[in-house]
Amino acid sequence: MRIGILTGGGDCPGLNAVIRGAVRAAEVTYDSTVIGFRNAWRGVMDNDYELLDVDRCRGILPLGGTILGTSRDQPFSREDGLQRVRKAYDRHGLDAIIGVGGEGSMGVVNRLHEQGFPVIGVPKTIDNDIPLTEMTFGFQTAVQICTDAIDRLHTTAESHHRVLVCEVMGRHVGHIAVWSGLAGGAALILVPEEPFDLDEVCERIVNRHRKGRWATIVVVAEGALPKPGTFEIPEPEVDVYGHQVLGGIGHAIAREIHGRTGIESRTTVLGHIQRGGSPVAFDRILGTRFGVAAVEAAADGAWGQMVALQNGRIERVPVGEAVGSLKVVTPDLLRLNAMFQPRLPSDDHPGLLVT
Repeated sequence: MRIGILTGGGDCPGLNAVIRGAVRAAEVTYDSTVIGFRNAWRGVMDNDYELLDVDRCRGILPLGGTILGTSRDQPFSREDGLQRVRKAYDRHGLDAIIGVGGEGSMGVVNRLHEQGFPVIGVPKTIDNDIPLTEMTFGFQTAVQICTDAIDRLHTTAESHHRVLVCEVMGRHVGHIAVWSGLAGGAALILVPEEPFDLDEVCERIVNRHRKGRWATIVVVAEGALPKPGTFEIPEPEVDVYGHQVLGGIGHAIAREIHGRTGIESRTTVLGHIQRGGSPVAFDRILGTRFGVAAVEAAADGAWGQMVALQNGRIERVPVGEAVGSLKVVTPDLLRLNAMFQPRLPSDDHPGLLVT
């Protein structure tokens, strides 16, 4: 076989583990050749590539990012995009292309499959928002980075008797916020799945501080939204790829908390640090398993399939069923979040109406 591989969308820890796993499986098990296309589908269309073998992949397992580079370019955004992709298949004698990426990238893999291209999908995103897979690699590393940051914020918040708002990534879901907020002992966690009432948030903080707890950590997902009519935030801008540009809600919330409670409030935005650096062990192993499984799927001619983690096993699922919706935070984690947040004054005194 001759297999192409590319990494698209946002970078994340574990991408190099996928590349390494795919190359090892192709070369050692199937005596096959892997061609790495640089900068995702842009490399396919522009014939920018390199041959990948076991020697080329030595030492890349602990590296963050991707040795192939990435972009959000894709064939359906160019008038002659599909023709260029067909030329790449013919030019390199490709039997398949493995596309590694997030929600948008899996959508491209699905559309190419519908056009008759032999493609396999590998789900990648720190947001963990792709359906049909229990976990995406990169997520656990992002959670650990955020948890470490929250641990550090506790001590400075306590020293200055402040509210510290920590904004984390996740786009339109709250997986990173809930996992890291619970692991880091945050007092409040605000996620897109449950629109928040800022008056209630402030009540909980004030009640907490009245009890002598002089520091509060609030973790907010970048896509968190207030309940309609309770707090206005600007409509997000849209980038050239049609994606909302999220971020900044942490600063707005901190300003409001300070203004409404009089408690000094500051913001920490973790930003791209969540996507950088060396992957944790879980993401290295999951990425490796995904890379090997993708090559096995190509060997079986399982076109249009996406490899996925289900009940601890790597399975194949139709990529078309994994696009078009987002995997949201499960109700059990939302219940945990509610259980550990500060009480309202009415919770301390049943029957007391809080106005």
